[in-house]
Amino acid sequence: MPSKSRRPQNATGPSQRQLRVGETLRHALSEILMREDFFDPDLANVSITISEISVSPDLANARVYTMPLGGVNIELVLPALNRLAPVIQSLVAKKIHLRRTPRLRFLLDDSFENAARMNKLFAAIRQE
Repeated sequence: MPSKSRRPQNATGPSQRQLRVGETLRHALSEILMREDFFDPDLANVSITISEISVSPDLANARVYTMPLGGVNIELVLPALNRLAPVIQSLVAKKIHLRRTPRLRFLLDDSFENAARMNKLFAAIRQE
């Protein structure tokens, strides 16, 4: 029996629902990380940028791509965020209305470094 999915079988990439949930999570997480104090010395006085959230198709897991402002103390901030992920997840659950809040996993966003490296390469090509 064919599935009654609205998405074509050959569709690639996230669905509209995944994108919408990811953007809602990003806004809620940004607000929580900006306003809450987690009493963790590794997160004290650290500004965190959340660039993207990738949500799994079943909406059970979310990868949060983040970078401390200025790239300072990355080796301390990411483990602290993953340690506090259940606490942050419960705070997110209070802000957004989903049947089940996705499990959060914080990852380093290296797109800023990649962009800087590509800019250097393009600048070197222009000078030649």
